This record gives sequence, C-alpha cells and structure tokens, in this order.
Amino acid sequence: LIHTQALYLHRLTHYPAAWGHYDVCKSQVYSDEGLTWDYMACQPEAADMTQYLKVTLDPPNITCGDPPETYCALENPYMCNNECDASTEELAHPPELMFDTEGRNPTTFWQSTSWKKYPKALLVNITLSWNKTIELTDDIVLTFESGRPEQMVLEKSLDYGRTWQPYQFYATDCLDAFTMEPKTVQDLTQQTLLDIICTEEYSRGYVWKYDKTVRFEIKDRFALFAGPRLHNMASLYGQLDTTKKLRDFFTITDLRIRLLRPATGATTVDENNLSRYFYAISDIKVQGRCKCNLHANSCVYDKEKLSCECEHNTTGPDCGRCKRNYQGRAWSAGSYLPIPKGTANIYCECFGHSNRCSYIELLNTVICVSCKHNTRGQHCQLCKLGYYRNASAELDDENVCIECNCNPYGSVSDRCNGTGFCICKEGTTGPKCQECLPGYLWDNGCKSRVCDNELLRCQNGGTCINNVRCNCPSAYTGLLCEKPRCESELGGCGGPDSGQAHLTPPSTSRLLLLLLLGSALLREASSRPAVL
Repeated sequence: LIHTQALYLHRLTHYPAAWGHYDVCKSQVYSDEGLTWDYMACQPEAADMTQYLKVTLDPPNITCGDPPETYCALENPYMCNNECDASTEELAHPPELMFDTEGRNPTTFWQSTSWKKYPKALLVNITLSWNKTIELTDDIVLTFESGRPEQMVLEKSLDYGRTWQPYQFYATDCLDAFTMEPKTVQDLTQQTLLDIICTEEYSRGYVWKYDKTVRFEIKDRFALFAGPRLHNMASLYGQLDTTKKLRDFFTITDLRIRLLRPATGATTVDENNLSRYFYAISDIKVQGRCKCNLHANSCVYDKEKLSCECEHNTTGPDCGRCKRNYQGRAWSAGSYLPIPKGTANIYCECFGHSNRCSYIELLNTVICVSCKHNTRGQHCQLCKLGYYRNASAELDDENVCIECNCNPYGSVSDRCNGTGFCICKEGTTGPKCQECLPGYLWDNGCKSRVCDNELLRCQNGGTCINNVRCNCPSAYTGLLCEKPRCESELGGCGGPDSGQAHLTPPSTSRLLLLLLLGSALLREASSRPAVL
C-alpha cells in the first residue's frame, strides 16, 4: 500500500498549466525604416480537445441497453440492481457520456454490454478522431467506473486512422499479456523516451478511490528534458525543434483505446455471474492544441472541422505550406527558439501590397515584386517618392501612403518628409509650399514685394501696380523707375535721342573773337604799374 501511495503522489506532481505561450504572431515595432512588423513563432492556446472529436465504437452494437440488461457490482456479485436500457434516457449509457460535464450526481458514463459470451474475449475499440493534427500538452486520462481493465492498449495515428502505432500497453501481468517486461514512466530516460512500454501501474482492481484512472503520462516525459517542474523549457523546445521523431511522438490525428479484458477482481472468472464483467468509462481527458507549425495563434472549429488561422503567409489546415505566390523559398515550420519569442521563419511579407515574391540567391533574401498602393521596398514597407506614410493607417492598409501634393511653383521638388511637409523655395511656406512669407506675394510662386507707395515708393513719377511693379514714365526704367532709360541705349545719355538737353558746338568766328578778347585783356594787365 505504501508503494501504491508513493506512485500516486508522483503522478500528482504539479506542473505548469501551460507549457509555453507563444500567443502573438506579430507586433508592430519602430525601426530605422519607421513602423514595421516583428514576426514571432506562435501557437494556439492549449484546450480540452474532447469537445472537437468524433467518437466511434467497434463493434458498433457494443453499448449496453439494446436489449435492456441488468448488471451486478464487480465487488458484490449479489448486488444486481443496475439496469441499462437504451430506450430510457435515465437508464441509457451512450458514448457521449464519456465527454460530458463531470461532477454530476449520479455519475454519468458509457457502458458496454456484459461479458455474456465468455470465454470469447470481450473486445472493444474506442476511436477518437479529430480530422486534424493535434499536439498533446498534458496527460491523457481515462476514468473507469467498474474497475480498470486488466488488459488494454492505447494507440495513436498520425495519418487520420490509416495506420496505428502503440502508445502504451497496460496489464495486470505484462509478461503474460504482451510478453513485455513491466515498466513505469520513471524508468525512461532522455535516450529511451520514445520506447513503448507496458505498465502494470494502472491495472489493479477496484481497491481505493484513485484506482479509477488510467493515464498516459505526457508531462512526465516532458520533464525528462525540462526538469521536474518543467522550468527548463528551453531544453525541451530545443529537442522538439531539432528532433522530428520526438515532435511526432506527441502529435496525433486519432487515438484508439483497445479494451482487451475487463476487470475481474480475481484470478478466475465467475462464469455464474458474467453480468459483473463489463467496461464503463465516465470521463476521457485529452488536453492539447491544434498543430499549426508555429504559424498561427488561433484554431477555429467550423462545420465540424478544426483548422488553423494561418499567419506568416502560410496556408493549409496545419499552416503546412506557403500561400500562392509567396513561395520565395521552401516552406519551413517556425521555431520555439530563442525563448521567449521564437522564430517565425517567414520569408516573404508584403503587407498585402504585392502577391509575388522573388528569392535572390546571391543576397540570400526574398523581396516583394511589383508593390502596389504607392509602396516600395523589400517588403513594400516604404512609400514611393512623392508619397509619405499615413500615421493613422496600418502597414497593410491600402491607404498607407498619401501623396505629398507639393505645389509645383512653390516647392523645390515633389517629395516631402515623413510628416507630409514639402521643401519650399525662398519666400514660400506652408505644408505644401502654397503660401508666401511676409514681404512676398504669390504669382505662380512667391515673388518679393516691390512697392507699396509708402516706404517703397516708385521714383521719377512712376506708379505702383498691385505692389509688384512700378509703372514708369517712358524716360525711366528699373525696379523703382530709378534709372534713366538712356543709360541702356546706344550712345548713352548724350545722344540725340537720349532725352537730355542738346548742346550746340561753338562756331569758328566765335572762337577767334574769344581769342582776341583774351589777348587784349592780358596786354592791359601787363601795362599797369605794380603796386607794392
């Protein structure tokens, strides 16, 4: 009994409820190129997978109640007041009761027919199918209501039930039932984790309350890599990333419970009370998540089918291939490492602005081809020249890039900065260079103010027209009519058409008269006596 209790206490070892989160596939971050996406490995949250399965029994008529039967208690062959009648809801025990809400009183359970055909074996196959790959995250637990079977096999399929492999054998005597040495999960090591074992731990009779359950220990196997309390998840993730057989070991599409011999509670079968022997299961727990290859964080159940809501430009029920036109490189599953974000292994992201990618082997990179919606760049994450980023739009919005609309007369070019402001010419201002600074006036661009009849007056009789030019008299020119027009003409301002006063040259007779007059004055001056 002490040994039994010790084993039970080990099975109750506390492990974290969820091993790893990875619940975000991408997030927006700021980089040198502005706001962009950071991609991460992601997976759906673990859940109770029994709410999505289809259950099949073989043989199909193995459920009790048709015709009605009376059953005896295993531990008391004279207590035969249990009735099974498929036509009465209160007395029926259909397969759905293996997956209903627990905690009801009385307990609900599925029940098989009794072992009426002894010594022919009472064989039952219970198949659980998801039509989807599932990753197991916690122990598989079966709860029996009439004693645990003396012989049982748990099997798995990875190809939707076409082929089956054993997960674990269960028996009261492993050597006798399956010619296998009995072992427990504690006997396994990292090197032997994938070994298929037979255990006698869950096949004892109905002795105490905890003997109702049969387990397939998932978390004890995780603990071989992650430590007793699953604290070193990096080690487990590293193994799952690099060892396909290990990853496949915890992956299923179907489970099959093969019940080979019911509990008898003794070494021999009481042939006079065969109504004591049958199978009854009140609960089956299968905790797991949709397998999405770390490319989705949600899984939807629609039209009785599970499918991943794929990210990272992947598609398919398990996100197992690239979207059309996103096949720049071969598809790859995501990676759990490095913790805590993992690696998305995404090769082509164009934010919805292109549906074609090209792999450039020389650069070992993938670029988007023919970016639309006025975008450009390796991932169509930048705006074309002449456009700027719409801060209120997501990167995958068709309106992510807005035209600069720079005024062609007031701006240096049609380009603008990241906030939509254009580069303006001298004297011009405004977001689009459509306004003038003080001292300038708009005339297909901003031109400096010329005159105002107050401080900047037109000269020489000129008049100011609209503050932009002086209307000068015909003899003057210049910005303020300050220049004689003759200065720019041939001959200068002395010419006959200069507009200046005309000077007539003196005649010869006049020149002689002036010379005679000058010489007479000189003689008169020399004849006068000197005054001391």
